[in-house]
Amino acid sequence: MIKLYICYKRLIMSLALTNSTIDKYFGFLTKLDNVSKKKLIVKITESIEVREEIYFDLASLYGAWEDSKTSDEIIKDIRDSRIEKNDIIDF
Repeated sequence: MIKLYICYKRLIMSLALTNSTIDKYFGFLTKLDNVSKKKLIVKITESIEVREEIYFDLASLYGAWEDSKTSDEIIKDIRDSRIEKNDIIDF
């Protein structure tokens, strides 16, 4: 039996800063006390650490859909339930 896995990482949006913007932030941060600076260093360091990849077994989804209808009947039901733009009733 072949097992399929999906591997994904948590999606985190990132923001790239220019050197001048970084210099402005650094100028502000130099005024902080040493304890606050150390806390920021720890937080920033933790934010750049590589996160563990998460694996998802696709086989766990097999059999999740249970119905006595055939696939053709299900497709027909879906198509029949569609609403045409011309059938919309004005209020």
